[in-house]
Amino acid sequence: MARHKTLSIDDLWALQRVGGLSLSPDGAQAVCSVGSYSMDDNKGMSALWLLSTFGGGPRRLTQAGEKDGQPAWSPTGERIAFIARREQQGKKDDTPQLYVIAPDGGEARRVSDFAPGVEAFKWFPDGKRIAFVSWVWPDVRGAAAQAKRHQAFKDRKETAYVTSEAQYRYWDRNLPMERVAHVLVLDVESGRVRDLFEGSGYELQRGDPDAHSFDISPDGRHVAFAFDPAPEKRLDHCKSLAEVAVRTGRIEVIAQDKAWDFEAPRYSPDGKRIAFLASHQGKRHTMPNHAAVLQRGIDAPVKQQVLSAAWDHAVNGPIRWSADGEALYFTAEDEGRCHLWRFDIAAREAAVVARGGWVQGFDVAGEVLVTAADAMDHPARVHAHRAGDEAPQRLERFNDDLLKPVKLGRYEDVRFKGALGDEIQAWVVYPPGFDPKKKYPLLHSIHGGPHAAAGDTFHYRWNTHVFAAQGYVVVCVNYHGSSGFGYGFLDSITHRWGELELQDVEATTDLMLKKPYIDRGRVFATGGSYGGYMVAWMNGHVKPGRYQAYVCHAGCFDWTAMFSDDAYTWHAKELGAWYWDDQAKVNSQSPHAFAKNMKTPTLVIHGALDFRVPDQQGLAYYNTLKARGVDSRLVWFPDENHWILKPRNSKLWYSEFFGWLSSHDKK
Repeated sequence: MARHKTLSIDDLWALQRVGGLSLSPDGAQAVCSVGSYSMDDNKGMSALWLLSTFGGGPRRLTQAGEKDGQPAWSPTGERIAFIARREQQGKKDDTPQLYVIAPDGGEARRVSDFAPGVEAFKWFPDGKRIAFVSWVWPDVRGAAAQAKRHQAFKDRKETAYVTSEAQYRYWDRNLPMERVAHVLVLDVESGRVRDLFEGSGYELQRGDPDAHSFDISPDGRHVAFAFDPAPEKRLDHCKSLAEVAVRTGRIEVIAQDKAWDFEAPRYSPDGKRIAFLASHQGKRHTMPNHAAVLQRGIDAPVKQQVLSAAWDHAVNGPIRWSADGEALYFTAEDEGRCHLWRFDIAAREAAVVARGGWVQGFDVAGEVLVTAADAMDHPARVHAHRAGDEAPQRLERFNDDLLKPVKLGRYEDVRFKGALGDEIQAWVVYPPGFDPKKKYPLLHSIHGGPHAAAGDTFHYRWNTHVFAAQGYVVVCVNYHGSSGFGYGFLDSITHRWGELELQDVEATTDLMLKKPYIDRGRVFATGGSYGGYMVAWMNGHVKPGRYQAYVCHAGCFDWTAMFSDDAYTWHAKELGAWYWDDQAKVNSQSPHAFAKNMKTPTLVIHGALDFRVPDQQGLAYYNTLKARGVDSRLVWFPDENHWILKPRNSKLWYSEFFGWLSSHDKK
């Protein structure tokens, strides 16, 4: 079939999105969640699909649910558990609950009825129990009492959120008031629930506690977990590791160092070791996560070791062990890509076993690996990898038919000299049918973070091919501070935000303006989050006229007012001072302090549910531009967070984005 159309916003929302991925114990099948969206209904749904690692077409496993997710095989391979909110036997779930289904199909069965709900889970090795995470009232004992408190909270007439906690919100939601995250045990057949932390004072981390926050020993007798040991919990605190004995509830701290942050524990196959992530926060708050291992229950000369300290990459969780216990699997970024690596413990060496693009998820069973990975020119695809096979095996074709007629422009990795004389990497994405003899407008798409990267990844919210399809040559620069280029590069911007990043963006513009196909009078810059900060910073520091217009999505504008965000405890670490100690230093890195120089037309976009960059940042920026008489436009979403997640809102977002750029394009 000839490719005769370009990628549209409707195409983007018609794509199937692969989520959680789990391998059967024998490695013969994988299960994944697949999300889909309806532009007409303005909502999404997800279902579970089975994929054979030996070939054959995928098979849909669940039909009745709207949001079936986080699937995981039982250790015996006889059942798959997942989290959903459904109506079954005349009862509709008020909160997410656990369901199990046989891999050969049939009706899913609800196995939990815990009023506060289920956030994440793992099977016990016996396949008879499940450990799950839930936000519970710590002063209440037993499932019945939790249900009573839950109902009372639902029935209350007051709407105020009242707290004395330092950490009380995260990203786009208030943390459940007066509740903490515990690990509980569910008996699958009887439905009985027991809280392993009940009465202990222990809790999981408050920022998105998930299935990687804890692990179950191979003998099922212990659960290891990460926790904040400080009396008052904060997002930037160093976490420690502890073990709870499942039978007695006795808890023992097994790894603690006030200078180190420990998380994502994982037991070895023989149960004698625990792998985990370790970051030396006492040295610097930007220090990367390394792979580490501790010995259990023995008087070893060295009880815990950091394994990857000499490897200048940040290790991502989760960590998985090889079947023989001699290696660890994990993902890590490498110069704008994210690969799956195998780290040999004895040799202290990492080797790529599945190359990105961007490996978004993986699982291991024996000698079989499965990965879900995307790249800039395709959404996530699932592959099986077997030792000795020449090439990975594709397990699904969810989006192939939709993408067959779509023509994408080529993209390339370019390198050039930026700030401090360092090599800078950027992606350049060309319009479909690009002709170097013609003239094209240039569009910067500046990534957020700042300690993140513009990657070889398919992005639904800022899709470079949708941008390029409008006729732009798109550039995505990995400026100083970006991840995946070594620790020194990442940390180089600390206490001087804006300085090196701007030099890199400008060097990218200079590079592209030398190309004969770039129209010098049609140059635009856009960015979200820290990328939004960058375009606001540019408006106060770049000579008007160099860029015809900016788009600032969820951008930081005023570092003093930003203290209303959910990550305020990091501000002094990043900026070099608290605003009450050194206002001049904070202002030197704050776009609002340079407002008198701002003259470039700007579209400001923000969501009211954004707690990482509160919407008063966008409103203050827009109001400032209006007060100064600068051409500007505001798009404010009352029901969106840091990202625009609803299909119709996203379509409006793209419409406003392109409409703004077009209105300031001389052609």
